Amino acid sequence: MSDVLDLLRTNPALWVGVCVLFGLAIGSFLNVVVHRLPKMLERDWHAQCAELAGAPLPEQPVFNLARPRSRCPSCGAAIGALQNLPILSWLLLRGRCASCRAGISIRYPLVELATGAIAGFLAWHYGLGFVAVVAFGFCATMLALALIDFDTQLLPDSLTLPLVWAGLLVNLWGVFVPLHEAVVGAIAGYLSLWSVYWAFKLVTGKEGMGHGDFKLLAAIGAWLGWQALPLVILLSSLAGAVIGVALIAASKMGRSVPMPFGPYLVIAGVIALVWGEAIIAGYLQLLG
Repeated sequence: MSDVLDLLRTNPALWVGVCVLFGLAIGSFLNVVVHRLPKMLERDWHAQCAELAGAPLPEQPVFNLARPRSRCPSCGAAIGALQNLPILSWLLLRGRCASCRAGISIRYPLVELATGAIAGFLAWHYGLGFVAVVAFGFCATMLALALIDFDTQLLPDSLTLPLVWAGLLVNLWGVFVPLHEAVVGAIAGYLSLWSVYWAFKLVTGKEGMGHGDFKLLAAIGAWLGWQALPLVILLSSLAGAVIGVALIAASKMGRSVPMPFGPYLVIAGVIALVWGEAIIAGYLQLLG
């Protein structure tokens, strides 16, 4: 094992390449998570409603992240291992099912490509070590949350809450910030959006955001500390304004159509993770 680590340490390009390949594989798994997790939650909600109503629970086949095997949504044909290679399979099949030739969304290889690029960048940015590994775990989870929220306007507790605890656990050793800053960051992150939510609801009588946004900002605070929260909120607001206006203009949607805030928090959180200190230092230097 030490020989492998020495080889990777003396060959940074090899370390980056290994991480890119690992990221591509994780990207393929993220596609499964993004597709199946909301459906799993919906099944659980129906089962809970039936239980509360005293109705018999219907028999349903097993459905989780591992079972059943991936299938074509058009013809139901099982997708073999060789048809499931990240990016490569999509290119060789020319974006179509091998059985029925139905189109396969380009988002699948794009997610794999994005995850591989993130893994490679973090490996280059942080070098060989624990920091690159946990930073990739943070970014990969954030990417899954952004895609799920964009599709369904849900931020599942099964991802946000473990992300909070993971941030606190990582910062037990002060990887990104001291533990006390991480704890305060988690509390402040949750309460800041919780306060905005209730202020908006009291003034307008409407809900301006979901509770999942509170937990997502708490997770970002747990990883990056309370001092990063003003930057995250500012960046997410800017991203929301720019991207939101662009989406409304492109699709001609009305302003009343609800738009998820989670993806903008994700963008801001990842930027703050990698460049937060440089941005804050540059801003303070600009102010003199």
